[in-house]
This record gives sequence, C-alpha cells and structure tokens, in this order.
Amino acid sequence: MPSEKGRFSIGALSGRSGVNVETIRYYERIGLLPDPPRTEGGHRLYGLEHVKRLAFIRRSRELGFSIEEIRALLDLVDSGAYTCGEVKSMTDRHLESVRSKIADLRKLERTLAGISSQCEGGEVPECPVIDALSDD
Repeated sequence: MPSEKGRFSIGALSGRSGVNVETIRYYERIGLLPDPPRTEGGHRLYGLEHVKRLAFIRRSRELGFSIEEIRALLDLVDSGAYTCGEVKSMTDRHLESVRSKIADLRKLERTLAGISSQCEGGEVPECPVIDALSDD
C-alpha cells in the first residue's frame, strides 16, 4: 500500500488545482496526467507533482493549446532532453494559429457589423438581417 503521507484525494487535488474531478479523470484516461498510486481500497493518492502538472495543463489550455499540443509539450518535459528552441518553435506555431483565428474573427466582426447596420430595429415587414442571413 502506498504511503498516504503527503498524499491527498482526487477531491483535494481538484480543490488545490482548480480542475474539476471529471476533468482530472479525463486527463488520466488520455495520458496527460500519470496514474497515481492507490490505496489497498483502490482510492487514488495524489501528490504535489500532480498539482504542478495540472497547473501546467490548465495554463496551457487557458493559452489555447490543444490537448495534442499539450501532450507534445509534456513529452518534451518528461524526456528531460529538450531545448528552448523546440519549445519556442511549438509556441510560435501556436501563436501563428491564434493570429489567424483573430484575423478570421475580425473579418466576421466586420461582416456582422455590416449586416447589423442595415437594420433600424423598428417594425418593418422584412428584416434586413434575416434577408442577409438568407442570401446564398
């Protein structure tokens, strides 16, 4: 049976990390979070290493990295044999993707603003917004 000293339950891990229990289990299932040791009764026992890894995953998700990008970053970290250049290259690719999405959103914003500006909002038999959305 693993030592319970310095270990805590999945609920406590959730509280410490700000990641909900279901998400923690999901990260375990897909291999982002290593399986923790268990008690004889089968209860998971987490440590500070799990809190740190979840913080890394959570922050990466907040920055928009995909699960696969996070997996690749964690693989580099876990190997212990990575260079900042490798990490920068991955980050630069992600940054380019974010910039592309921002450009797409700005285009979408201009289109929506143009459609919205055609409508005065009053009682009219035909709505220009509906007409614009119905156009092929």
